[in-house]
Amino acid sequence: MAQRRIPALYMRGGTSKGVFFVDKDLPASPVERDRWLLRVIGSPDPYGKQIDGMGAGTSSTSKVVLVAKSARTDADVDFLFGAVAVDRPVIDWSGNCGNLSAAVGPFAIHRGLVDAPATGAAVLRLWQANIGKRIVATIPMQDGGVQEDGHFMLDGVAFPAAEVRLEFLDPGADDAPGGRGGLFPTGRVLDRLAVPGSAPLEATLIDSGIPMIFVEAGAFGLRGDESQADVSGNVDLLARVEAVRAQGAVAMGLVERAGDATARRPHSPKIAFVAPPSGYVASDGRRIDPGQIDLLARAFSMGPLHHAIPGTAAVALATAAAIPGTIVHRVVRPGADGMIRLGHPSGTLAIGATVARDGERWVVTRVVVSRSARRLMEGWVFLPQD
Repeated sequence: MAQRRIPALYMRGGTSKGVFFVDKDLPASPVERDRWLLRVIGSPDPYGKQIDGMGAGTSSTSKVVLVAKSARTDADVDFLFGAVAVDRPVIDWSGNCGNLSAAVGPFAIHRGLVDAPATGAAVLRLWQANIGKRIVATIPMQDGGVQEDGHFMLDGVAFPAAEVRLEFLDPGADDAPGGRGGLFPTGRVLDRLAVPGSAPLEATLIDSGIPMIFVEAGAFGLRGDESQADVSGNVDLLARVEAVRAQGAVAMGLVERAGDATARRPHSPKIAFVAPPSGYVASDGRRIDPGQIDLLARAFSMGPLHHAIPGTAAVALATAAAIPGTIVHRVVRPGADGMIRLGHPSGTLAIGATVARDGERWVVTRVVVSRSARRLMEGWVFLPQD
């Protein structure tokens, strides 16, 4: 029997890559849609490699994005992001991917979902359907199409490309009925998490771009400048990090029980550890000097340590850095221009947040960051017929 084929683009966005679809090319039923997408990506794979699919065995490469022309008056494009577990039949639709957000606008232009100028800049308003937030993407255009080549270097990506500027508008979570939710779901900038089997530890629980948990590196017995190899092979450490992440999910009101976070919400909340700036060697062998950065940050994504930093984690980090009393504000050395330069395993990233007081609460109006994106392959993906 012939295989089913589905139109798709395989794209890199920031330091991630995934399979992009126009949503109408997939089943309307979420259950059937997820079944198709799992098979396209090659999950679940007990070998952890996704050899029989488009994934590549890591959280950064096991992703799908569904895009549609928007019916909203304040958006041009709607998109939905799915983080596909490698070893389980789970697609987590609970949050966004800041890296692949950079590829949504180019995809929409490539697929003819929006109009764009022949040259100059296309400014597209993206509606992030997972979290109900808007992102403005500025995409360079050249000779009637998206400009993909350029000189912008993004640490964690081997080759230069054209710069895509993203503005995350009002990325803080909305207040929920009953007083929970909002930028700080517990109502505090600093919490103490009680984790079974270990002493309570201080954490900042924030929801800006994505639900996020920040702790100081020393809370895990770390320095803050660790590489993937230093962390991802430490089974005991990963188990403790996951226990903290799961307890944080409960404290933020995202799940009722810690086990639910591990089983059903591997993508969010994310967790990261931070430390004051110090020198280290990036994964490509470059020396990062303390004067180049304002803090160290290492984030976990779907279990292991991320090879760079998730884009949404960077949004949350920039927000927390600007607010006194948070774990991040405690260690950051802010730049004079309002941007912070964070040191991650692959190098550095500059990002800035605009925050303000609104009575007793903090609000974040926007976060700005630059990424890049390009098409890797265009055509159809195939999956076996039932």
